[in-house]
Order: sequence, then structure tokens, then C-alpha cells
Amino acid sequence: MPTRRRRSEARPRRWSLYALFAVGALAGVALWAYAPSLPAETLIARYTNDRSRFVDVGGVRAHVRDQGNPAGVPMLLIHGSNGSLQVWEGWARELGADARVISVDLPGHGLTGTWPRDEYTVEAYADFIEVLIDNLHLDKVVLVGHSLGGAVAWTFAATRPDRVIQLVLIDSAGYPRQDDEAPLMTRLARTPVLGDIGIYFKPESLVRRSLRDAYADPAQATPDRIRRMAELQRFPGNREATLQRARTQEPLDPTPLRRMDVPTLILWGGKDRWVPAADAFRFQNDIKGAKLEIFGSLGHNPMEEDPKATAAAVAAFIAGAPLPPQPAEPLPPPEPEAAGADHAVQPSVMPEKD
Repeated sequence: MPTRRRRSEARPRRWSLYALFAVGALAGVALWAYAPSLPAETLIARYTNDRSRFVDVGGVRAHVRDQGNPAGVPMLLIHGSNGSLQVWEGWARELGADARVISVDLPGHGLTGTWPRDEYTVEAYADFIEVLIDNLHLDKVVLVGHSLGGAVAWTFAATRPDRVIQLVLIDSAGYPRQDDEAPLMTRLARTPVLGDIGIYFKPESLVRRSLRDAYADPAQATPDRIRRMAELQRFPGNREATLQRARTQEPLDPTPLRRMDVPTLILWGGKDRWVPAADAFRFQNDIKGAKLEIFGSLGHNPMEEDPKATAAAVAAFIAGAPLPPQPAEPLPPPEPEAAGADHAVQPSVMPEKD
């Protein structure tokens, strides 16, 4: 008669099977969630148009669109965190008859990729904007910034007022959060190991949730917008730049706003869930002579939700803007490239809540 196996001998083997199953399940989830960078040439082909150009700005191959009236007042538009220049297409159509509308993907965003300076703070972006303006042969511009781009715009205007004709801030970053706590995604990014691994997970679900919060009407978070934002985050180098920005950007100091003397228009979505409308009044109070217009039915991205109404406010504001002293020079047409040319931006020189 065979001897019976003791229960105490079988239990360890059973737990080892459970552990093996758990490891396998975690590995499967990790493989499913892992999202490598997408080929640069694929994204460039998908997200450029006949107005797209690539301009060397301090060693980085920056994606720029120069549209509208080349003889009109030059407007330079700066997008927000994890955004791209496509958010301005509605304004390009609405304002292009009278203004020269220039938009750009900041380093670490869109199709621009990383740069040799390897810094992605507001102050570094302000330096990037100065070099871009120089490379476009412009003396002054109407500077427009949304969210993070708003912080870049007012920082630039505060430190280089002689280069700014007028300033337009849209749901701009600028003041500390009331609870003195960084957004969840920023806190996760700053967590060692977790942040380093997390940036390589598929971004679609987070992008979908972020865009639904960004618009007053969640239907504005269309499949095309979700796909574009998620895919451009996977442009080579962008996620690493986002991680570095989250870990190195210090809290903004709004003190320079009180010393500014630049004609300023403040536009705000009254249903902004990320940056409260109270901040719009703080900007108006701190910037001498600033004008404020709040769009009560719009959210954090009012220029996308209602480009016609928001652009009309800007058109009225810039109607009396002086033209720059030198003739405007639109970017030259793109040079033909050989088939199979490598578009990758080599290391050289959401939306998270800003």
C-alpha cells in the first residue's frame, strides 16, 4: 500500500505554482502595456502638411508651420504640455487673412524631438523661442501661449519685452496650486523607478482621460485628437523629455508679472477643470492694463473648442498692433529630400496638467 503524501509537503509546491502564475500574469500585462517609440519618419509623414517646415533652432530640428498673410503682423503660437502645433489650426484659418500665423512644436513635443541643451523647463523654452524668432528674421512678434506655453510666453515677455508687440495668454500656467500639490501624473513621474518605467506604457487611456477633462464638452476628445496626442508622445525622445521636465521644473514665480508693461489679452475657459478661472483674474490684476475675456461654456482648450469666437477676440485685440520694422520673410519652401531620407531628430541642441 503506497504511503500518503503529507499535506505539509504539497503546500510549498502549490504556493510556488501560484507565484509562478502571478509572475507570468505580470509579465503578460507588462508586455501588453509596453509601447516603444514609433518611427520618426512615420509620424512626420502622418502629421505634417504643405505648410510644415523643419528649422534649425539651436541645434534642434524644430517643426514649424508658417501660415496666413506673410505681410501681416507676425503671431507666434506656443502650445501647452504634451501638446503640439496642431491645436492652433483653427486659429490659423480664422486669423490668416490679416496675420502671419507661426506655430511650433516645442523641444520634447510633437515632431521636434530632443535638443542638445537637454533642458525642458519654462526658462529653457523661453530661450528656444528667442532663437526661433531670430532664425525667422523677425524683430518682434505677437506672442501667444496656452497653458504651459502661456508660462513660456509671459516669461519671455517679462525678460525680453523689446521682442514682444503684444501678449496673449490662454488658460495659462503661472500661479502655485491652491493645495500646493503637484498633479497625480507629475507625482508619479517624479517617483524613482515607477516614473522611469511608466513612461513606456501605452499612453492612449491616459490621453483619452486627460482630453475629456481638458474640454468642457467631452465629445471634443475625438478619436483623431486622442490618436494624434498619444502617437506624438511616442515620437523618439518625447517621453524621456516629459519625464525630465516633470522632475526638473521648479514652481513658477509670478512676481515678474507685476513689472511687465506689455499690452496683454487674457482668454480663459470658464469651465476649465485644471486651471481655475480665479487665476485669470490674478493675471489681470498683476499685469498692468491687461484685458480679460472669459468664455463661460469652454474648458481648458478654448482655442480648439470654439476657434471662431476666441480668434475673433484676438483679431480685435491685434487690430491696432504695429507691424514689425522689417518686411516679413516667410520660411523658404522645403528642399526636396531623397527617398528614404532619415527624418529622425538626433540628440543635439499631460495633457498633463500644467
